Amino acid sequence: MTGLTIVLLLVVLATAVATGARHWSLPAPSLLVVAGLAVGLVPWVPPIHVPPQVISILVLPPLLYASAEEISGRELRAVWRPVAILAFGLVLASAVTVGMIASALTPLSAPAAFVLGAVLASTDPVAVTALGRRLSLPSRVQVMVQAESLFNDATSLVLFKVAVGTAVAAGAVSVPSAAGQFVLLGGGGALIGGAVAGVVMLIRGRTEDPVLETVIALVTPYASYVLAEELHASGVTSVVVAGVILGNTGHRLTNASNRLQIHAVYDTVVFLLESVVFAVIGLELPALVGDLAADERGWPLWVPAVGFTVLAIRLLWVFPLSALMQYRKGTSHISWRVPAVLSWAGTRGVMPLAAALSIPLATDSGAPLPHRALILTITTGTIVLTLIVQGFTLAPVVRRSGLALEPEHTAREEARARRRLAQAALAELDQYEAADAAPEPVLKQARRHLEARLHQADADTGDDTGPSMRLADSYSAVRRALIAVESAELQRLYEANEISNTTRRHLQRALDLEETGLSGG
Repeated sequence: MTGLTIVLLLVVLATAVATGARHWSLPAPSLLVVAGLAVGLVPWVPPIHVPPQVISILVLPPLLYASAEEISGRELRAVWRPVAILAFGLVLASAVTVGMIASALTPLSAPAAFVLGAVLASTDPVAVTALGRRLSLPSRVQVMVQAESLFNDATSLVLFKVAVGTAVAAGAVSVPSAAGQFVLLGGGGALIGGAVAGVVMLIRGRTEDPVLETVIALVTPYASYVLAEELHASGVTSVVVAGVILGNTGHRLTNASNRLQIHAVYDTVVFLLESVVFAVIGLELPALVGDLAADERGWPLWVPAVGFTVLAIRLLWVFPLSALMQYRKGTSHISWRVPAVLSWAGTRGVMPLAAALSIPLATDSGAPLPHRALILTITTGTIVLTLIVQGFTLAPVVRRSGLALEPEHTAREEARARRRLAQAALAELDQYEAADAAPEPVLKQARRHLEARLHQADADTGDDTGPSMRLADSYSAVRRALIAVESAELQRLYEANEISNTTRRHLQRALDLEETGLSGG
């Protein structure tokens, strides 16, 4: 069986499992890991060893970019304090604690154990976003979970580089050097990501070619990542910053049909990459176990111990932090619902795997790096464990917490927003009629359309009688102008904090679909 055949079969398997997960309303990352693990245990399946460049360069940038694009800038500004505390303090505490436990239980030396701790210190944005899509969390909680997983990379990456340098060169840890690396990685990555986003906005603002815009959207995360890495900054931070900026300004950069095409292409790419990468995580574990030495066979006990440590330190950090923040706000009754969900959502995934795969094979002296296979095995095993245990139980935890938004809540919010949009368009239409800016039949048709939406805001118009062919172009022009007014009102409602980012994106897509449909006249 050739490598190309294996890749094609893996794509087919991952796509089928991910499609089934959506149909059965199961967490796709968790189901994919289980499927990959089951296939990897089949005797005739060859061992799978993924080069680190495949994960870090080919897979990671578009997935991170897609996750960052979903972050609302408004909600991010509201939760930046707890996110910053988690991205710095919790990452450091997790790395130290996991390193101590691994050093005590496993054959790993202290430097190698700290490498393992640094690898598993941060949550994974790809897994968190993929799991969170199927949960109806309040927008602020969802943003907090996603933002933490996106912005804790710089901290964990600095710890990882320091730990690897210590393990490979047997050198001492320098606090000033580590601080300098953090500034270079995090700050440099943020600056490069912002610069790339600025260039992309200039280019996309001057073209309406759908093919070119789609290519630019696909290339942007790779350009951000590679440019930052070449300048010795954090490629992940660069991609995240570019994604957040463009995700909050992209609706102004292009027209409706191009937006729909870009989203369709990007959704397809993300679906395929997510499906394959989570299946690969499960597939790799049996192959890694086969590479272990005789003194490393205790991994079935060490993986649960490390996984429990990762979860325990998160619980011990998040709950007191939440209680302190609620106390400072003067809350009389301390609620444990948000910290419970925030703690349980801290799964590991693609990011730790990419970091573990990049561990050098040898020390500076040329000798093989001791216990590298064990670090990879414990890392992959912990990823699998968290994705299965926390992934399959996250939805019940959210339901028990009472934080999940009922479908009726979202429907009511969308209905209210649709009414406001229709009212804004009707007010603009009144001005069209006063100025006699279009033929009367066109204005009447537009008014019937808007009044139907006003009285049945969450349904289609139900009016299929279009204008005559000779008035079609005029009607389309008027309707496009009114859609522009509705889009502006939608943005105003969002900026006034009257609707959530999810509602804004949903209704903007509906307006884009309607505007695109007008092109057929």
